[in-house]
Amino acid sequence: MRKALEGVRVVDMTHVQAGPVCTQLLAWMGADVIKIEQPGKGDVTRSQLRDLPDVDSLYFTMLNGNKRSLTLNMKSDEGKQVFCKLLERADVVVENFGPGALASAKAYENIAQATGGAMSTTGFEDGPPVVTGAQIGDSGNAVHLFGAICAALYQRTNTGRGQRVQISMRSGILNLCRVKLRDQQRLEHGPLKEYPNKEFGDFVPRAGNASGGGQPGWILKCKGWETDPNAYIYFIAQAPVWEAICDVIGKPDWKTDPEYAKPPARLPKLKQIFDTIEQWCMTKTKFEAMDILNKHDIPCGPILSMKEIAEEQSLRDTGTVVEVDHPTRGKYLTVGNPIKMSDSISEVKRSPLLGEHTDEILRDVLRFDDGRIAEIKASGALGGAPTRAAAE
Repeated sequence: MRKALEGVRVVDMTHVQAGPVCTQLLAWMGADVIKIEQPGKGDVTRSQLRDLPDVDSLYFTMLNGNKRSLTLNMKSDEGKQVFCKLLERADVVVENFGPGALASAKAYENIAQATGGAMSTTGFEDGPPVVTGAQIGDSGNAVHLFGAICAALYQRTNTGRGQRVQISMRSGILNLCRVKLRDQQRLEHGPLKEYPNKEFGDFVPRAGNASGGGQPGWILKCKGWETDPNAYIYFIAQAPVWEAICDVIGKPDWKTDPEYAKPPARLPKLKQIFDTIEQWCMTKTKFEAMDILNKHDIPCGPILSMKEIAEEQSLRDTGTVVEVDHPTRGKYLTVGNPIKMSDSISEVKRSPLLGEHTDEILRDVLRFDDGRIAEIKASGALGGAPTRAAAE
């Protein structure tokens, strides 16, 4: 079966997280992604946050699957020539260099969350701004860039012209925070009724675990919460299933009581309502509660720890979590391709060793013969000191 991006070649000059996640998505979709790395060092994440000595870190392996690695000294003349030749055979070049190349300021996940509006709206009313554990700046923007690259490739098929595609972490985060910008404008006409906050200023406040939408939601304790920090469930008091909620929690009288029957009447009493629902939840484990609530189409979701996610068999069955075998690390877990296409099935492969595909790329992609490859190696362009013959 042909992959969606089969035939597309990508020169990957990215490092750390945002760029590699984008190019990994391209690789999962079938593109030939050639990762250019500094000889002897490679992507800095190969050695960051290592759990095993002298082995590529999980930080690297989980961001660089399905790629080929080419080591190249970009400061050498031969290295530059190889790079230029590679560009002639490429459809896409992706890079995330620091200031002096494209950006005007260094972009880091938490800084982007701060300047993009996420932190000021995350946390509880009486607490400080909080970053989200999800990498909405790095991985979030990688998805934005992936979509933009695919759009540019499609446009090229119609126009024959390439173009520059650019995204900033800040703008990408703001795109993910658009409902808060919505609420900033609504706030001009009075307090936001779906927020649980006691007071409102002239800016969108932090609202704890409120749903942020038209249906009230909150985190509720379940059986075992005293010892398990994740024994909670997220519960949405959706209006269409309000009567089912009343029956499940043992409050059938609320269905006809004018103090509770309609959403506007419930808004001022949401804390009391969720406290009552929580009393019911505390008699069930989060999974028991979910099973019961799902039977009544009541929206809910258990709070899953990373340990539970890693051990969840259904996530393995759907390819959401994938076990990959690595030649030096052994087996490790990684995320699978979140994008599922019926006619382009993704295969999640391991990350490359540093320079693993250098000879292969020089021979098969650039079509250099053995003599030319020997000259390039002797020049030091692929790593190591130049040999005397090359120097002469």
